[in-house]
Amino acid sequence: MPVVKITGQGLSAIALSVALLWACWAKEQAVTRHDRADRARVLRDLRQMQHHALPVSVPAPAGSPAPRVTAG
Repeated sequence: MPVVKITGQGLSAIALSVALLWACWAKEQAVTRHDRADRARVLRDLRQMQHHALPVSVPAPAGSPAPRVTAG
């Protein structure tokens, strides 16, 4: 003899809640995968930028005239 019966409406609510929970979990996994891929790409780009750094020019001594830019 059951003490409590689950109605069709209650069963539908439980099913909907479980479906929403699974959908949220799946979306979280997809976002996490995308974020990891982005992080790996950014770190790879940073490493590449560090290996291909361009040298900085040496500043002119104080008091020397500034270089002239000529058009043409």
